Amino acid sequence: MTIVYADTGEETPDVPVRRIRFSINGQKKIAEVEPRLLLSHLIRRGVGLTGTHMGCDTTICGACTVLVDGRPVKSCTMLAVQVDGHEVSTVEGLAGPSELHPLQEGFKQEHGLQCGFCTPGMMMAAKALLAENPDPTEDEVRWALSGNLCRCTGYQNIVKSVLWAAAKLRAQAPADETAPEGAAP
Repeated sequence: MTIVYADTGEETPDVPVRRIRFSINGQKKIAEVEPRLLLSHLIRRGVGLTGTHMGCDTTICGACTVLVDGRPVKSCTMLAVQVDGHEVSTVEGLAGPSELHPLQEGFKQEHGLQCGFCTPGMMMAAKALLAENPDPTEDEVRWALSGNLCRCTGYQNIVKSVLWAAAKLRAQAPADETAPEGAAP
């Protein structure tokens, strides 16, 4: 990152940096960061992935939600040094090279997109939910997304989008993963 200081005619201050190793969307990275650098800034400016949006800098809106080791976090209040040795997943890591992730398809099919500003954070929070609970109820989806705000108030279609994606993911799962314990495949 480029840092500019006021020229006071004195010696420039030394800014400490720390070297961190992390993975982002499956790619291993090394970065030298200031201890005060936010994860959202590392993702957007350092790595160049701009899908993680910044809306409030106070964890209220959830637009900056990413997954760290599979758990949703608000990257606007997490320090970059905290991901040292961890896996970060962003909305850019959802889709494959030639197909959309079921969450992305669901947002398209069920009209979960309006302005799109909240969408990356909503999708990442939903991804964490579906990894933990592949068959959520509408109330469980609403609870999982309760830390994310939609300024367009498109919540109903966002919930429908997540439920659509959950159904598609369950249908795609191999039979042995969906069979109850002790049942014949």
